[in-house]
Amino acid sequence: MSRKKKNLPLIENVEIIDIAAEGKAIAKVDDLVVFIPYVVPGDIIDLQITRKKNKYAEGKPTRFISYSPDRAEAFCEHFGICGGCKWQILPYQEQLKFKQKQVIDNLTRIGKIELPEIQPILGSEKTEFYRNKLEFTFSNKKWLTLEQLNEGVNFEDMNMNALGFHIPGCFDKVLDINKCWLQDDISNQIRNFIREYCFKKDYTFFDLRNRGGLMRNIIIRTSTTGELMLIVVFYENEREQREDLLTTIADAFPQITSLLYIVNEKANDTITDQTVVTWKGNDFIYEQMEGLKFKIGPKSFYQTNSEQASNLYKVTRDFAELTGNELVYDLYTGTGTIANFVSSQAQKVIGIEYVEDAIEDAKFNSKNNGINNTLFYAGDMKDILTQDFINEHGRPDVVITDPPRAGMHDDVIESILFAEPKRIVYVSCNPATQARDLSLLDEKYKVEKVQPVDMFPHTHHVENVVLLIKRQ
Repeated sequence: MSRKKKNLPLIENVEIIDIAAEGKAIAKVDDLVVFIPYVVPGDIIDLQITRKKNKYAEGKPTRFISYSPDRAEAFCEHFGICGGCKWQILPYQEQLKFKQKQVIDNLTRIGKIELPEIQPILGSEKTEFYRNKLEFTFSNKKWLTLEQLNEGVNFEDMNMNALGFHIPGCFDKVLDINKCWLQDDISNQIRNFIREYCFKKDYTFFDLRNRGGLMRNIIIRTSTTGELMLIVVFYENEREQREDLLTTIADAFPQITSLLYIVNEKANDTITDQTVVTWKGNDFIYEQMEGLKFKIGPKSFYQTNSEQASNLYKVTRDFAELTGNELVYDLYTGTGTIANFVSSQAQKVIGIEYVEDAIEDAKFNSKNNGINNTLFYAGDMKDILTQDFINEHGRPDVVITDPPRAGMHDDVIESILFAEPKRIVYVSCNPATQARDLSLLDEKYKVEKVQPVDMFPHTHHVENVVLLIKRQ
């Protein structure tokens, strides 16, 4: 017997008072904190509670009584459905204010860090079309909007195929995207062309539940050099249909300099373990920064806001205060972007990264740029960065670390504490896990400088760079 669902209350005339760490806004109802999406501080709403716990609740607006004077007009037709760019209803300067607050709250509340004066967040010059990489998913289970449902959809006659973004909380549903404001408009042109061609040819779209369908994903990468990479991921290995589509794409978009494909028949969408086939052009594109060229392959990690990445790395280099005599360890080096970027001001830089293909790109990037004072190693960070490794290669004067959102493994932190570098520059895309790691480093290091950097306008995400100095 199923449990009877509780009737949760509708509360009238509620004011939104703040923004929470994960981007949802906050209201207080009888001392209960309620988290609400798609509203901004100053909005007055009628609030439907959707989930209730002892110390907090979640809800959604059912009616806007009045709008905040700080509210902006959403510019994207898909706002509120696709789950991205949730803060586009907040003016950009307000976004920056709340991101700065998020960094301070995480470092002080989670890390218990005694903070120096934090520099004002570095905003992004581009707030639209700023990404250099997007991935879109094919699905035979199109998400229908309320407007479509209210029109009385005939499901038997409707084309239920879609190419776009997954709906949050509905793993097998995809919202068909007409125009996305995140990447150069060539991305919209390519995506819409492929979708229409697949409709015309009656190609099957991926069925996530039942594991079937020809078309699975596309990944589009652009660069500041003007190069363009398209990766088409198929689920079924149908040669004739695949070659027909790829030939048509190549003819329609001669500006694509790297046209690649993958046949991915496994359960998940990750491509790190998949064979990539070059259909046309090169198997890579280039990015450039301060005269350096960086090779970006289909599996490479590179900061998705190219212009702002330059500012992020300049802050990192400034914090490192290199004189030309230092041994630098660059942890989670990716394609060696930071390692190569700082190499001209260091004696030697050692980069470590989990993805072997990325390390090969890092080595290529050093050679291609005439850099001969770098070494790169591939493997799990906690297995590579050991006391034996440090004893063999030398104790670093500076450690630069740029880990994934989960932060650093405890073993990695122990190895850094053993190495005892004079300075640690910690670059993070998640101030919460960064704060946790800083608290573990606190026994030997104090926070000297903090510089937030906004890489992702219209989202709650924020990068943060922290300089730690070894305690005397």
